[in-house]
Amino acid sequence: MRVLHVYKSYYPDTVGGIEQVIAQLGLGLATLGHENRVFTLSADPDPAVLARPEGEVHRSRVTAEVASNPVSFSALPDFRRQMRWADIVHYQFPWPFADLLHLLWSGTKPSVVTYQSDIVRQKFLLRAYTPLMNHFLSSAGMVVATSPQYRDSSPVLARLKHEVRVIPNGIDESTYPAPSRERMAHWRSMVGEGFFLFVGVLRYYKGLDTLLRAAHGLRGKVVIAGAGPEAGALQQAAAGQRLDNVRFLGAVGEEDKMCLLQLARGFVFPSDLRSEAFGMSLVEAAMCARPMISCEIGTGTSFINVDGLTGRTVPPRDPEALRDAMHQLVDEPYRALEMGAAARLRFEKLFTAEAMARAYDEAYRDVAAAGQAVVP
Repeated sequence: MRVLHVYKSYYPDTVGGIEQVIAQLGLGLATLGHENRVFTLSADPDPAVLARPEGEVHRSRVTAEVASNPVSFSALPDFRRQMRWADIVHYQFPWPFADLLHLLWSGTKPSVVTYQSDIVRQKFLLRAYTPLMNHFLSSAGMVVATSPQYRDSSPVLARLKHEVRVIPNGIDESTYPAPSRERMAHWRSMVGEGFFLFVGVLRYYKGLDTLLRAAHGLRGKVVIAGAGPEAGALQQAAAGQRLDNVRFLGAVGEEDKMCLLQLARGFVFPSDLRSEAFGMSLVEAAMCARPMISCEIGTGTSFINVDGLTGRTVPPRDPEALRDAMHQLVDEPYRALEMGAAARLRFEKLFTAEAMARAYDEAYRDVAAAGQAVVP
């Protein structure tokens, strides 16, 4: 089948969890004989078409952006051309402008929507957007949640009349570089080993202010790898609190990330809002057999990291509980190794790109066989 993946931004303009999911899914689908394209927007779409291993990326120019929702006049004819090419259209939610694109041509091609996250921050705009959102989700051939936790806790998904299928996001281990001895030696000399590692975009919902408070009195070091809008404020807060056991590295490459994961004692992921719907960094940590510490926020983070099995889950915005969980990994090293091994087994069972691609292959075939759902 020819699969058109639709999301508001993509490589190389942005780097994030959903972009990673689309890329990994495209590679997995290609091995099953599918052809992929990605339709997205860009502030500078020159060239308009990019060649990537997972498939062509077709970019329309952004006209404006409202509440993190990019829109584009040129996307209207561009998307229609892509619809003529596609056999299946796969949307990543949320992107309200995509709902409008779907509405203009709804029913013309079978569609699947992966519901990555509720809309958490824009409460006022959500009220105005809700009728379009409900129409979009109800008219899709299938809606997919990435974890049972998110399916069961989302008020939006609870209102849907048709079944929501669960397909976890996954990654292909072979696409990650093996760390060289030279890079391992470099990072060992820079940050040592046995530290607690965070990797991700430094956003408001990542709970890193709680991690800084937990670092007070921590018998260990914290290494934070990533860039993002909260970087400056976090570094200023760490300096003001004289946290000499916290190290900010900025953005790191893939090989460097693999080095850090191998050197780390455990992976800490203190996201405290439902904006953190899944957590691809947790999947990477599980792939590397690292015990994890995350917060219980009713999302896919607790599907990846099972409390007492693959690591610890703690209440959000609770620095004492977070510090206690880190101390447990320090004080019980054999238990930490057991948790890391369990995380690796859970990765192999649930979170590989192959498993994700096969599940979506089945979803596409089911939707194509059933035909487009009736628009309410």
